[in-house]
Amino acid sequence: MGTKRDGTNAEMHGSTGDLEEQGTETAGGALDELDVAILRFLEHNGRATNYEVGAAAGLSASAASRRIQALEASGAIRGYSALVDDRLLGKRRTVYIRVTLERQSANVLGAFETAIRRIKGIASCHLMAGQYDYMLVARVSGIDDYGRLHQNELSRLPGVTRLETSFALRDVLEEAHP
Repeated sequence: MGTKRDGTNAEMHGSTGDLEEQGTETAGGALDELDVAILRFLEHNGRATNYEVGAAAGLSASAASRRIQALEASGAIRGYSALVDDRLLGKRRTVYIRVTLERQSANVLGAFETAIRRIKGIASCHLMAGQYDYMLVARVSGIDDYGRLHQNELSRLPGVTRLETSFALRDVLEEAHP
């Protein structure tokens, strides 16, 4: 962000006398309006400085920094990443893969979820209610790339009995979320 983040929990929640600091207890607790404002701003401006975050939330840069540290420590902020245009890396096709498992036991679900996290090219994985067990979204360079992904990775996932694939003709709107 714009400042060093090596403060201790006592520094983050210390008694400063600032009215801005009230309500920063996020570890296991509810978020207040300022925390929500910070999260919403950072969701779309992850490289913002503490000054910019503070200005957006109505806080000083130092108060924003302390709150950001507390949000990171509590897990409300899970990390920071760059949103890369996959097309520039040769991944021009979006593929939707519906997965049916042999059963929905905890062991089968756990094994599938552990294995899917290891597959490169899977942009997202969602446990579904309804006809299918999981919905995967993959980015591939073309049909040959998807064929490799299907044969070498997806068809070997534990518990999978059926894969049904649809290819997007064009990506009209995509919002990125961590």
